[in-house]
Amino acid sequence: MTRVVLSIGSNLGDRLARLQSVVDGLGDTVLAVSPVYETDPWGRVDQAPFLNAVLIADDPACDGQGWLARAQEFERAAGRVRGERWGPRTLDVDLIACYGQTEVTSRENNLTLPHPLAHLRAFVLIPWLAVDPDARLTVAEGPRPVAQLLAELEPADRAAVRRSDLTLELTT
Repeated sequence: MTRVVLSIGSNLGDRLARLQSVVDGLGDTVLAVSPVYETDPWGRVDQAPFLNAVLIADDPACDGQGWLARAQEFERAAGRVRGERWGPRTLDVDLIACYGQTEVTSRENNLTLPHPLAHLRAFVLIPWLAVDPDARLTVAEGPRPVAQLLAELEPADRAAVRRSDLTLELTT
């Protein structure tokens, strides 16, 4: 496996710096980084807005479990404490999809690929389309264009994802 789509988000502390820490930590494995979006919280609403972005990275030496370990290390370094589901986060790094020759599926106890809720989250789909307009994601019905999945979401869900003037810088 080589290529991964990561969704990153933060709504506590220096949100932009926390997102940038993932880009910096992945270094030259990052192929693309989306614009930064400010989004309303998903699930529980009595919390601050998130900054969200999507990264596409490539590392031939890393499989799904390896990407998960990297994601969790970034979260630990940012002081993430796993508590309330959909609660405030210093940093959230989700594996959305992994690709080798084809899209990888995983149903392990600690890793489900593709991400089982990605197709319902405008804060994932909008940034992903910004860096890969031809993106496809496997859902129950099979592989579908991400643009089509996004179009099926409620207009209010799409409107809750607002492009910001903030940017993440690729490491050169």
